[in-house]
Amino acid sequence: MVQPVLHTATRRRRILRENLIGYGFLTPWLIGLFVFALGPMIASAYLSMTRYDLLTPPVWSGLDNYVRMFTADPRFYTALQVTAIYVFLSVPLQLLLALLIAIVLNQGLHGLSIYRAIYYLPSLLGGSVAIAILWRQVFGLNGIVNQFLAIFDIQGRSWIANPDYAIYTLILLRVWQFGSPMIIFLAGLKQIPRELYEVAAIDGAGPLRRFASITLPLLTPIIFFNIIMQLISAFQAFTPAFIISGGNGGPIDSTLFYTLYLYQQGWGAFRMGYASAMAWVLLVMIGAATAVAFFTSKYWVYYES
Repeated sequence: MVQPVLHTATRRRRILRENLIGYGFLTPWLIGLFVFALGPMIASAYLSMTRYDLLTPPVWSGLDNYVRMFTADPRFYTALQVTAIYVFLSVPLQLLLALLIAIVLNQGLHGLSIYRAIYYLPSLLGGSVAIAILWRQVFGLNGIVNQFLAIFDIQGRSWIANPDYAIYTLILLRVWQFGSPMIIFLAGLKQIPRELYEVAAIDGAGPLRRFASITLPLLTPIIFFNIIMQLISAFQAFTPAFIISGGNGGPIDSTLFYTLYLYQQGWGAFRMGYASAMAWVLLVMIGAATAVAFFTSKYWVYYES
């Protein structure tokens, strides 16, 4: 009876040692998770229920920030409206352009890697301060857009300063950053077996029919992935609105993104408690949009299995 007990004890020590080694390798990640993710989230949740101005200790106020947000802050709803317009116009247009460019690049072009790098470049630069400043100049009163319109004797305007058009210049900037989803679409297109297209062509299916019956169904998982990623990214857009509007969301709050208003409340008015509450509402909105996308995906996303 002694030998089996010793054998079991030895095996347990070996398993414990292996687990400790595994946790040792996980330690840097666990430190990052608790220090840079969970810790700030818990602190933000607490601060969202306080009055806190960075200069004095936070004072507990319960749900006052949330109540005020939904009942006594009209600019909150303006920010929601502007963000909704931006997200639900820019994301579909961006993905449509990315898919069209990916289909063109998938036709066996020479120098594909060069074209791919060129088209991906806007995704690397589009979120930068420099491009936002350049975009402001392009759509200014004396910008390139108005200079082009002047060739056809069309009177231009300051598109950025016009509340009817300012948001659409930001949407156009977002659409221009189609490189990242385009690369993903291109990778998905290359995974579709060429035999399917050959068989469909033999059966008399034209290009549109092959696209609708083969390309689109087999690409739906990639489309779904891109929708999720771009939705999350669009909800968090900040730099273009901050730079192009001068940080005030103008003209007449027409470019007051939700993240920009959150920044104004937190770092402009030093209402850190209120800004934390807004951040949690943003988290809920992104989670709800993602949940809706996942729920509806079972009706249109095709998986080969």
